This record gives sequence, C-alpha cells and structure tokens, in this order.
Amino acid sequence: MIISSDLEMCKAKFEELIGKRIVCKTNGGRKRIITYIGTVEHCYPNVFTILCKNEEGKQSIVSFSYIDVLTRTVRVGIMPEKSQEEVAV
Repeated sequence: MIISSDLEMCKAKFEELIGKRIVCKTNGGRKRIITYIGTVEHCYPNVFTILCKNEEGKQSIVSFSYIDVLTRTVRVGIMPEKSQEEVAV
C-alpha cells in the first residue's frame, strides 16, 4: 500500500530534479528493457515529463507517473554532473 506522504515526498524529489538529466528504465515486455535518457521538464500533480533526444537529434517527451516510480515499475537514476557537462559541450 502506498502512503500519501510517500507520494508527496516522491513529487518533491522530482521537483528538485527539474532541469537535470536522468535515466529511466522501464519494462517493454518480453524481456525487453526500454531506457530513456533526458532532462526532467515538468512535474504535474500525477506525472512528470522527460525531454529525450534520440540519435537522429529528434526530441520527444515521455511521461511517467509517480506511482510507477514508487512501485518500481520505472527505475530512475540521476546522471552524474560530469556527464551532464560533457553532453552540453
């Protein structure tokens, strides 16, 4: 059971990550893991959005719910500061 205080804490942590690069891994079915690398764009009441850029330079926005993070359906990792600078250069 998810407690509302856990949900509020999760939202607050993602609000601190706005503008930072993160990695999200989710189950794509049939032993396939989908990895998204991007910048946290917005935090809404039930979801947060990530601006991702693929190899061809196209941008896409992906959204995940905080519940998915709390139930570990989506795994989130923060990119180190050095790699953020290297990507920006």
